[in-house]
Amino acid sequence: MAQLWKGRFKKELAKETNDFNSSISFDSRMFEEDIRGSIAHAGMLGAQGIIAKSESEKIIAELGKILDDIKSDSLQIDMAAEDIHTFVEGELTARLGDTGKRLHTARSRNDQVALDIRLTLRKEIEELEGKLKELIEVICKKAEENADAIMPGYTHLQRAQPITFAHHIMAYAAMLCRDLDRLADTKRRMNICPLGSGALAGTTYPLDREMVAKELGFDGITLNSLDGVSDRDFCLELAADLSIIMVHLSRFSEEIIMWCSWEFKFIELDDAFSTGSSIMPQKKNPDIAELVRGKSGRVFGDLTALLTVMKGIALAYNKDMQEDKEAIFDAVDTVKMCLTAFTPMIDTMTVLKENMRNAAAKGFINATDCADYLVGKGLAFRDAYKATGELVALCIDKGVTLETLPLEDYKDVCELFDEEVYTAINLEKCVSDRLVAGGPSTESVAAQIAAAREKINY
Repeated sequence: MAQLWKGRFKKELAKETNDFNSSISFDSRMFEEDIRGSIAHAGMLGAQGIIAKSESEKIIAELGKILDDIKSDSLQIDMAAEDIHTFVEGELTARLGDTGKRLHTARSRNDQVALDIRLTLRKEIEELEGKLKELIEVICKKAEENADAIMPGYTHLQRAQPITFAHHIMAYAAMLCRDLDRLADTKRRMNICPLGSGALAGTTYPLDREMVAKELGFDGITLNSLDGVSDRDFCLELAADLSIIMVHLSRFSEEIIMWCSWEFKFIELDDAFSTGSSIMPQKKNPDIAELVRGKSGRVFGDLTALLTVMKGIALAYNKDMQEDKEAIFDAVDTVKMCLTAFTPMIDTMTVLKENMRNAAAKGFINATDCADYLVGKGLAFRDAYKATGELVALCIDKGVTLETLPLEDYKDVCELFDEEVYTAINLEKCVSDRLVAGGPSTESVAAQIAAAREKINY
């Protein structure tokens, strides 16, 4: 298939150059967006009288047939073509002759590819949003099922204060809701049509850029033709969004990996989402969580690659920018694949409530509540803190917990203690009394679940 730029050159392109220069192996996925953009462009050319209306209509009809043929596999994309734009235009010309050659009037591949990638990533964002919403709903469902599951909350990976499993996992729902916001912001800034920018300086033809933008569902047009063809901020921004999503999935994965170990045994992963060892028959490995954790580095690498490609490019288009698609497509595909595997893993896991409750009972995580009890008796918080610290040290020496420490030992440390202290340090009460918005009480977690569901159903 001939190159679109062949007229100025006397020699055939070397095979090595063609292979190195070609992008069709990765931009062929944009065939539908490329054809949709061409249909809108052809319609505008006819409406403006730039080409005959009859020819515009023929081009639009034939492009529709080409799209149908590719989707039905009756037309195979030629991987020897330089790029998807060359292939589609070449196929159109083969079918319509000179009429097909009129399609590219008042258009450059520079603004064409800028259009295609915006259309493609807009569609990908919508799919990513759907997958994130599915995961958030699964988390909400798990939280509802485990609203009463007491577990230790941690700081520095040390047992700190009592919370519930529902409260813990709803923290991830909050993160993922912010991810939805970031994707929506990126999509909004991305949704501007660059077609009509030409190679860099627009065109002398009387284009109706707003007509094309409206036809393709854009909110407006780019206001500077140089920026229109050379802007890839939206790729960088989306790659950053995807990297943050992977940070959240990786952190969640790390906890899943710890929780299903024998040392924690807070959860049990379903057999369908675990693997075994080739030599150790007792093993049940959290491979999905480990792979998600590992693939975060791959997405971070895609972001770094995009930033590095774009940082030193003078205006306007440069061939370096061909590197944008492999990196951003890889980041998108990796995150979609991770979400597809991660969501059912969470949905099918079993929460071992008794093990969580036992762990919570052994870590003195009700010490703050013990100090708060003394504050309620009129003692200054710092004095209450010191007295409770002495009690914890005493419990460690005696091999008991605050719940089982005799009252006389409490009174030896501070006379303000009475029988009510055992009610105050009950783990269930410690959790249920934390009614502050955002806390672990049943009421607060229910509000968090409602807010998350409102977000994903908006």
